[in-house]
Amino acid sequence: MASSDKSSAAARRGRGATYNPDNRFSPRISETVDDGWWQEGTQQSLATEIRDEPCKTALSWNTSPDLPFDRSINPYRGCEHGCVYCYARPSHAYWDMSPGLDFETKLIARTGLVETLREELCKPGYVCRPINLSGNTDCYQPIEAKYKTTRRLLELLLEARHPVTLVTKSMLVLRDLDLLTEMAKHRLVRVFISITSLDMQLKRTLEPRAASPQARLRAIRELSAAGIPVGTLVSPIIPGLTDHEIEQILAAVSEAGARTANWMLLRLPLEVAPLFESWLEAHYPDRANKVMSLMRQCRGGKTNHAEFGKRFSGEGVFAELIAQRFTKASRRLGLQGNTEQGLNTRDFRPPSLQGDLFF
Repeated sequence: MASSDKSSAAARRGRGATYNPDNRFSPRISETVDDGWWQEGTQQSLATEIRDEPCKTALSWNTSPDLPFDRSINPYRGCEHGCVYCYARPSHAYWDMSPGLDFETKLIARTGLVETLREELCKPGYVCRPINLSGNTDCYQPIEAKYKTTRRLLELLLEARHPVTLVTKSMLVLRDLDLLTEMAKHRLVRVFISITSLDMQLKRTLEPRAASPQARLRAIRELSAAGIPVGTLVSPIIPGLTDHEIEQILAAVSEAGARTANWMLLRLPLEVAPLFESWLEAHYPDRANKVMSLMRQCRGGKTNHAEFGKRFSGEGVFAELIAQRFTKASRRLGLQGNTEQGLNTRDFRPPSLQGDLFF
């Protein structure tokens, strides 16, 4: 078992987090101490565990004024990509697991999701607006190759002529090129490829099991060539670590065929802050103090600020400079910022429920 003690934190090959912080909802916490007895060393390579969870509802709803969608679907809980900065990590505590290494090694696959969504789309009074896949964790993370839940969701949404937006860091999105191409013909889809850095060495530790930057540019290129509206999310921008790449990333995605671009400043809610600091100390100790200092400057002196209107873009001189640079470069390259413009909601038709053919 991975230790929950930060003092035993260590970089693990193929994993983003360096340790397991305690579950904040647990009535008991544990700490590793040296009692003088010999103990077996911490396992450096951690296997991925997956368990199934029958879903009760498919759609997750939000009223956030700074999100461009009001509903989303998350096929999986936890994410094997292992991005150390992931703002979804704290949610793993709700399932009595750690937001640290557990988040990327102990995954939950939601079963019955497609059937449940079918029922929800058929409810009287359902109003069609774009669904986001995924609002929390990547719908094309490695276990999707086995479960194929995302593909089946797309099949249902195409049947219902329901619009969807996809956000991913994975090349697996190209597996569904046939469905996405057909959906694009009906203006039912927009795909967003998230790119944090073009530096492969940085990516290996920051996003250990996500696709390489070059692979993501290839995904943009192939999606665009197939006539699928594709954009990019330069997210998160990390002051003192990746902010110098803004213009370079935007130029690369524009050349690859991206039509839109948006950005988000690094967020460090709850357990993510100490996890990220531990990662900095393990991989970039020479920059750790600078990065955290700049983050606090962008967050009103704190490591995180959850206020609507500021949580994605930050505040202060440095945050404003990032926003100005991004806007200027995007305009120069002709990259738009609207993520849902043009999606078709008028052709929605409730899908047939199982058994309808017999009545």
